[in-house]
Amino acid sequence: MTLTAANGGVLLAILIMGLTTYLTRAGGVFVMARVPIGPRVERFINAMAGSVLVAVITPMAVNGDGGARMALIATAAVMLALRKPLPAITAGILTAALWRLVAS
Repeated sequence: MTLTAANGGVLLAILIMGLTTYLTRAGGVFVMARVPIGPRVERFINAMAGSVLVAVITPMAVNGDGGARMALIATAAVMLALRKPLPAITAGILTAALWRLVAS
C-alpha cells in the first residue's frame, strides 16, 4: 500500500500511526491488568526494559559517529556516578551537541 502526499495521504499516515500507538499502549494496559504481578513477572518486566534499551543503543554505538559514542560514554558515566536519569540524559545531549559543534 502506498500513500501519496496529495489528497491527505500524509494526514492518513499520521492518523494510522497514532491509532496504532494508542492501541498498542492501551492493549498493554488491558493485558497487564489481567496478569498477576508476582516476583517472576516483575523480574521479566525489569529485564525486558533493559533489553529494549540495549537494543536501541547498540546500533548507535556500533554505527554512530564520534558524537554518539561520546554521548553514550558521558551518559553511562553520569548515570553510574549519580544514579539519576535526568542528569545522565542531559550530559549525553550536551556531549553530543558539543562534539558536533567542535567537529563541524
